[in-house]
Amino acid sequence: ARCHRDITRPEPGTGIKLHFRDSKGQLIKTVEANEGDDILSIAHEHDIDLEGACEGSVACSTCHVILSPEHYDLLPEPEDDENDMLDMAFGLSETSRLGCQVQLTKKLDGMTATLPAATRNMFVDGAIPFCCHIQLSFVEQGRSLLVTDRNTSQ
Repeated sequence: ARCHRDITRPEPGTGIKLHFRDSKGQLIKTVEANEGDDILSIAHEHDIDLEGACEGSVACSTCHVILSPEHYDLLPEPEDDENDMLDMAFGLSETSRLGCQVQLTKKLDGMTATLPAATRNMFVDGAIPFCCHIQLSFVEQGRSLLVTDRNTSQ
């Protein structure tokens, strides 16, 4: 077996095959992985342009992939937090999943993961510049209430 950093890679022809395609259906690369590897990690290891801005913490949708239907049906249902992030994904389809949440098994051998035409990164695309965060003070019936964006409070 070949070694990549601390990970032992399968010998050619012995691993779980995963095909990466671009949004137009063109093959980017076919790779072999181990059981338990996730799509995002494999993509990064093989220099495939799958972002993963939250580093697999299920806090974004930038590792959104569209899976082959026959393989999608073999996966367990996505958890609620994954579905919440998928709702924000660009180009959502019936077989969309977050690459960080799909762990490979032998029954997924030959699966295709298609990258969408774009990603929606709420860390960047939905961010409000710091200068625009506001603090509002309200005075109602002699009481004051300070409303502060929790991302900017000390």
